Parts: sequence; structure tokens; C-alpha cells
Amino acid sequence: MKGCSSYLIYSFGGLLSLWILVVSSTNQCTVRYNIADCSHLKLTHIPGDLPSNITVLNLTHNQLRGLPPTNFTRYSHLTILDAGFNSISKLDPELCQILPLLKVLNLQHNELSQISDKTFVFCTNLTELHLMSNSIHKIKSNPFKNQKNLIKLDLSHNGLSSTKLGTGIQLENLQELLLAKNKILGLQSEELDFLGNTSLQKLDLSSNPLKEFSPGCFHTIGKLFTVLLNNAQLNLHLTEKLCWELSNTSIQNLSLANNQLLATSNSTFSGLKHTNLTWLDLSNNSLRDVGNDSFSWLPHLSLQRLMLRRVALKNVDISPSPFRPLRNLTILDLSNNNIANINEDLLEGLENLEILDFQHNNLARLWKRANPGGPVNFLKGLSHLHILNLESNGLDEIPVEVFKNLFELKSLNLGLNNLNKLQSFIFDDQTSLRSLNLQKNLITSVEKDVFGPPFQNLKSLDMRFNPFDCTCESISWFVNWINQTHTNISELSTHYLCNTPHHYYGFPVKLFDTSSCKDSAPFELLFIISTSMLLIFILTVLLIHFEGWRISFYWNVSVHRILGFKEIEAQGEQFEYTAYIIHAHKDRDWVWEHFSPMEEQDQSLKFCLEERDFEAGVLGLEAIVNSIKRSKKIIFVITHHLLRDPLCRRFKVHHAVQQAIEQNLDSIILIFLQNIPDYKLNHALCLRRGMFKSHCILNWPVQKERINAFHHKLQVALGSRNSAH
Repeated sequence: MKGCSSYLIYSFGGLLSLWILVVSSTNQCTVRYNIADCSHLKLTHIPGDLPSNITVLNLTHNQLRGLPPTNFTRYSHLTILDAGFNSISKLDPELCQILPLLKVLNLQHNELSQISDKTFVFCTNLTELHLMSNSIHKIKSNPFKNQKNLIKLDLSHNGLSSTKLGTGIQLENLQELLLAKNKILGLQSEELDFLGNTSLQKLDLSSNPLKEFSPGCFHTIGKLFTVLLNNAQLNLHLTEKLCWELSNTSIQNLSLANNQLLATSNSTFSGLKHTNLTWLDLSNNSLRDVGNDSFSWLPHLSLQRLMLRRVALKNVDISPSPFRPLRNLTILDLSNNNIANINEDLLEGLENLEILDFQHNNLARLWKRANPGGPVNFLKGLSHLHILNLESNGLDEIPVEVFKNLFELKSLNLGLNNLNKLQSFIFDDQTSLRSLNLQKNLITSVEKDVFGPPFQNLKSLDMRFNPFDCTCESISWFVNWINQTHTNISELSTHYLCNTPHHYYGFPVKLFDTSSCKDSAPFELLFIISTSMLLIFILTVLLIHFEGWRISFYWNVSVHRILGFKEIEAQGEQFEYTAYIIHAHKDRDWVWEHFSPMEEQDQSLKFCLEERDFEAGVLGLEAIVNSIKRSKKIIFVITHHLLRDPLCRRFKVHHAVQQAIEQNLDSIILIFLQNIPDYKLNHALCLRRGMFKSHCILNWPVQKERINAFHHKLQVALGSRNSAH
């Protein structure tokens, strides 16, 4: 029992030790790759058991009241010390003596109220100093005189009333000075003298109650690249002065956002013409009245980024476009302006545009097919566009040609619109797309002919909160795609849900069973085959109805040739008669009157006239057949009487056409004594003018003086060979 007791005590002790280790580990810093993270541990003192070779120490969000130098003796290799979000009210000068390699010191969101000449006297290697959100109201003497390597100084969100940070020239290598959210009322030239030898590139004075600028206030920092004056309560007059001041600098970036600018006339910002401005932010102002020359004051050769977010733009549908001079723009932000009327040439000439933000406007009417003048394709010509944001524009349809030729588009945001059925091939040019946002629309189907091209190289897709129709026709291709793609689709299991049919409502789209959809393939094939056969049948019926006579005739000709019938050459000694004349009984007088004289004038002509030339004692029908066979040509005298003659219609025409098939088409000659429509000719005799060559169709002339010409044409037709070749 004693052994068992010892074992139990030992086991309990081991578990207790493990529990103590786990509990203590929750309050320990995390160390990885010489970086120690001691944030959010409610520390009141500096940990003394960290590795001595750490170079980065994070002490943010604790309860520290100071940074005693003696507590950092072990960590002399530190280059970055972040002690933000604590309660530090005083900084010992010796701290940087203990940490000679320190380059970045972050003391933001603490309780520092004073900075003396000694505070940073030993921090000679600092490149960044962050003092944002403390209680520093005034800078005395020259606390930064030893910071010759300092590149960035952040004094934002304190109580400073002046930009003056020293009495003498200092901070020779300073590039960024952040003084936002202080109480600076004005800029005096002498207050910036301490920056006389700096290479300052960015000055942030945003969210200060700035109201005046003295002459030459920026003269001492001529290399200034970026000025941020957001929320500065500037009025129009002072802005003019400011622009003239900035024209003496190397300014490249200027933000005047969140002010009270009321217009964009040429005189207001004319001073900017002489700058090298590349970025201008005028967002959240009131630039209501825009004219053709409103932006002509901007340096159009250098300006690349123009931000006009929420500026109440009006009259942008004017021509020529106010943006036309800015041909080097790469970024244009026109969002949140409720723009509803624009012309197709709004962005004409901006061939270099890469980013266009048009969200929260009202383009719905412009892209409707019912819109007078047709859909407004204002994106044409933007062949280098990379990012396009059209979120929240009330779009319920998109013209199929609107994204045409946007071959370099990488990100497209169409979220929060009313899109339902997208046209096929609308995204065919967007094979370079990497990000597509269609969330919160009314899309029910995701089909291959619409989404196939843009999904090819997609890295990110957002189609959440759409009412998907979970049927084979609507989403089977989409389900197969999402289950095999490597594209990032956020919240796929929770926000891609079926809306219809009813039994699938609320069902995750990705779990839709597509195996049943394969069974429809035979039915689709059957549908295609049956539809094709029906179309062929309809076309055949129509062809027979309108062209059946031609098909029948040439079929008979072909059959007779295949069976061995030979052409009978037009040699006179083979035929007894030049032509057999078929005519109605009522037309016999006309036939005798005109054909008998022709025989008398030309002895080589001999016509077979039934009442004169039929053999005695031979039956009438047999005589007709024999006479047709012994005649080189067959002449039809076409009149209304002939069309109504039963013997001609049922017997004579049949045998004449049969011989024509054997001898070829040119053995029949049609002489029209009256104007007979083709459809009546076909109905009565199954003949059409299109079956015969033009020299075999003759019309009896109305004028007597043209009768000789008619006789000549008839003799030519009678002398032609019985061959269609």
C-alpha cells in the first residue's frame, strides 16, 4: 500500500506541475524568430526572462506606467520597441543609452505630456518615433536635435497649437511629419523654419482647424511631396493662397478632402498648374457645378490619381468631357455622387486608366436596352483598366458589349445591384479576371456560357446572398466547378443557399447532387435529334411545294440517262416533221393562218397539223403518239383554251414531255398568244417557264410590224439542237 500511495502522490504531483505549467504559459510572452510578443497580458512590469538576443519587443495593450532602463539591460539588441496603448507618463533619457541599436520607438496612446531636450538625447539611431495620441500640448526648446537619422515623426492627435517643434534647424533626414488632429489654427513661415534643411516629402495637417496661411510658409521646405489638409475647414479664398504657396514646392500628393470647397473654377486652383502634382484628393467637398474646363487647372501631364468621392458632381454629361485633358490618369474615383446621366465620351482619351471607382451612383437607366439612344457604353477605350467598381448602382441588366475589349481587367465589383439574368458571352473578354464580386444580387443561375470565361483564372469569388435556383439547368455546372476549384470562395457553406425549388430552400448550394443531372443527357440528345428531324421534314415539304416540279423534272432526266436513253441529234433525215403543233381546238384557225404560210415561204419547214397530216385509218391517240415521235420539235400554242382542253392536258402534254426528257429540254417550244401566269401554267400543264431556255419561249407580238421578227425567232428555235448542253 505504501508503494501505491507513493505512486499516487507522484502522479498527482506530476499533474499539478503540468497544470501549473499550462496556467503560467497563458501569461507568458510568445517568442519566435527573435521577436517577443508580450501584448495583452496585463503586465505591470517588463518581463525579465525573455531571450537576450531578441530584436523586437511588443509590449502593447498592457498596464505599464514606465519603461525603467534597468529592466532593458538584458535586451541590448533591441531595434524595435513597441509600448503603445499603456499608461506611460514619463520616459527616462537613459532608455536609449541601454538600447543603442534602437531604430523604432512606438509610444502611441500613452499619457506623455511633456518632452524635454533630454528625453531623446541618446536616441541617435532612431528612424521612426511614434508619439500619436498622447497629451503633448507644447514643444519647448529642441527635443529632436539629436535625431539626425529620424525619417518619420508622428505627433498626431495631441494638443499642439503650432507646427513649431524646435527653435533651431534639426531633423535633417526627416521625410514624414504627421501632425493630424491637433489644434493648429494657422501656418506661419517662421514655425516651419526648423525644417529648413530637411528632405521632407510628406506633411499631414489633416483634421486641424486651419484657417490661414502666411506668405512663404512652405518656402523653407521646397522638396515637399505630399500635403494632407483634410478637415481643415478651408474656404475658397484661402485655398487659392495655398495653391500659390504649394507651387513653390516639389509637391506630388495633395489631399484637400473633407473641407468646405464649393467650386472648381479655373481661378480657384490655377496655382496647381505649376506643380508636379500626381495625386489630388478632393473628396467630401461640394464641387457641384462642373464645366468643360473645370479640371483644366490641374497639371494634366503629371496628374495620375484624382479622388472625387462624394463631391455632389453634377453636369458630368456635358461634351466634351471635363476629364478629357487628364490623359495620364491611372486612378479615378467618382463614387458616391449619385451620377445618373453621362455621355459615352465621359472617359474618352483616358487610355492609361487602371482603376475606376464608380460605386454608389445610379447607372441603372443608362444600361437599359429601352433607354432612348441605346445603352451608354462609357467604358469603351479603357483597354488598360485593371480594377472596376460598380457596386450599388441599381443595375438590373448589363449590355452584352459593355465589357468588350477590357482584356486586362483583374477585379470587377458588381455587388449590391439587382442583376438577375446575365446575357451569354457578356464576360468573354474577362479571362484575366482574378476577383469577381456579385454578392447581394438576384442571380438564380450560374451557367457555363456566362461564367465560364471569367472563372478560368479567378482567385477570389463573392456571390453570397443570391437566391440560387437549385435545378440541373441553373447550377449543376456551378456546383461541379466550386467542388473542384482552388478559388477562394468565402462563406461558401453558410451564404450560398438554395432559394428554389421549395424542397431545396435553405439548402447549401455546394451539397446539391449533380449526379441526377447526368440522366438528362439522353433526353437532351433525343430532343436535339427529334427537333432536327422535324426541321428537315418541314424544309423538305416546303422545298417540294415550291420546287417539286423542278426536282421531278431533273430526276426524270437523270433516270432516263442512267437507264441508257441517248440524245437524238437534230439531223433532218431522222424526222418526218420539223415540229408537231399542240393547240386547243378553238385555236386551229390561228394555227392554220400562221404556220401554213411559213411552210410555203421555207420549203425545209414541215409542220404536223393534226387535221391535215394524220394517217387515215389510224386511231386518234395512236396518231398523236406516232406524230410526236416523228417530229423534231413540239410546239405548244399556249392560250386559256389550251389550259382548259382535256385532251391536251391529260394526253398530249404527257407524251410531249416524255419525249422531251428523252431528247432533252430544248425539243419543246412555247408560244404564248396570251399573258398566262406561271402558276396557271403549272396548275394546268405541270409546266413552268423556268424549265426551258429563253430561246424556247416566244410571245406573239401585239404590233403587226414585229411579226417578221417573231418568225425569225421561231426559225432560230426550230433550228436549234435538241440538247440542253
